[in-house]
Amino acid sequence: MFHSLTELTEKIYLGEDSTIEFKRELPHRESLAEEIAAFANASGGVILIGVDDDRKIVGMDRQDLDRIERTAVEGCRDNIDPTVHILTEKLRIDDKNLLKIEVPHSLFVHESSGRYFIRQGSSKRRMTTEQLGRLLQSHSQAHRISFDEQFVPNTHKDTLRETLYQRFITEGATDREKIENLLLKRRLLVKEGQEHRASVAGLLMCHDRPDDYLYNSFIQAVFYNGVERDANYQLDAKDFRGSLDQQIVGAFKFVERYNQVSARKDIGRIERSQYSMRAVFEAVVNAVVHRDYSKAGSKIRLFMFTDRIELYSPGALANTLTVDDLRYNQVALNPDVIGATRNELLARLLSELELDDDIGAQVVQRHFLERRGEGVGIILNESEQLSGKTPVYELFGEELRLTIFAAKSLQEEKES
Repeated sequence: MFHSLTELTEKIYLGEDSTIEFKRELPHRESLAEEIAAFANASGGVILIGVDDDRKIVGMDRQDLDRIERTAVEGCRDNIDPTVHILTEKLRIDDKNLLKIEVPHSLFVHESSGRYFIRQGSSKRRMTTEQLGRLLQSHSQAHRISFDEQFVPNTHKDTLRETLYQRFITEGATDREKIENLLLKRRLLVKEGQEHRASVAGLLMCHDRPDDYLYNSFIQAVFYNGVERDANYQLDAKDFRGSLDQQIVGAFKFVERYNQVSARKDIGRIERSQYSMRAVFEAVVNAVVHRDYSKAGSKIRLFMFTDRIELYSPGALANTLTVDDLRYNQVALNPDVIGATRNELLARLLSELELDDDIGAQVVQRHFLERRGEGVGIILNESEQLSGKTPVYELFGEELRLTIFAAKSLQEEKES
C-alpha cells in the first residue's frame, strides 16, 4: 500500500483517513498495538511515524529507527492476539527519517488490551458488541474455506519460489501466464480481489522462509543429555525452516543423529536403536500436516531426552476427535477421509513429493505422506515393540503432545 514515495507524499498532503494514520513520535507500545489491531480488523492500512497530525513531516533521529521498528514488532507479538504480521520500511522524505508500518487486512479478528478495535475514518473505535458479532460472523463464513487454502496477506505471485513450485506442476509449462493459471488451479495461488496472493499451503510448501509471513511456522528441535528441560544439559538445538518437506527432513535427521544404537554379541550380533525412525518420521509428518497454522503463538517443538521424545504441535484435534480416538480409530488422522485433517491441501501436496532413497528405505515408503491412514498405527505399534511402552498422546489446551519412550539398551537389559 502506497509503495512509491510520490504516492506516499500525496497521501501525507491529503491527511489521515481510513487507510493511513500519522504519529509524530512512537506512542506507548499498547497504544500502537491498538492502532495496528484496528487496521487489521478493518481493511488494513499504514501508520507513518515521523509525521505530525497537521501533516508536517518532522522525522526522527537515525538511531531511533531501529528502536521504534523493534518496539512495533514486539508490540504485535506481545500485545495483540492473535499476532499481526506487519511490514516495516524505513524511508527518507524531504531529508527526514520516517518509519512506515504497513498493516495487512487480516484473516482473523484481533484483540488488544482486552478489547476489540476497528479503524473507522481517520481514527480507531472500540467495537460495539453488535459490530464484533458481525465481524466474527463474516470471518466464520471465510473460514468455511480450509485455512491452508486461504490467502496470506502481503504476498504476491512472485512470493512463491520457482524451484519449489515446479515440483507440483507436471504439465511442463514455461509460459508465465500458463504457469500462473496452473498455480491457481493447484491452489498454491489464490485470488484476492484483483490481486494474486500465495495461499497458506503455497507459502508453506513453496517458500524458503515461510515464517517471514506466517509467524512460528517452523520446527524447533532440542536435545538434552538428561530427562528434564534444563539449559545446563542442552547439547544441541536447531530451528528447521524452509519448505515443510525440508523441515520434516531436518527434524528427522536431528533425531537420527542422537538415536543411540546398542549392540550385544551373544550368538551373532544383535542391535537395537532407541527409536523406530519410521515411527519418528510419521510423528513429524503428522505434526506438520495436522498443526493449526492459524495459531501464531507457538511452533512445532521436538524435545529429545535420554529416555523419551516429546513432540508438541499447536492446535487441538480437528473436529470432534479426542486423543482416545487415535489408537482405536486409525482413520481419525487419515488425509483421505474428508475433514480428518484441517490441512487437506497440505496433505495432498506432501503425498506427491518423493523421498530420497536413504530416507525412503528407512521409513519403507516412497512419498512424504502415503495417505493410507496408517501413520498413528506405525507410531504406536513400532515404538511399543521397541520400548515396551505405548506412546502417549495428550492434549494441553490448544496443543497436542506426543511422547515416544526410548528402548532400553541391550546391555542394560542384560544386566537387569
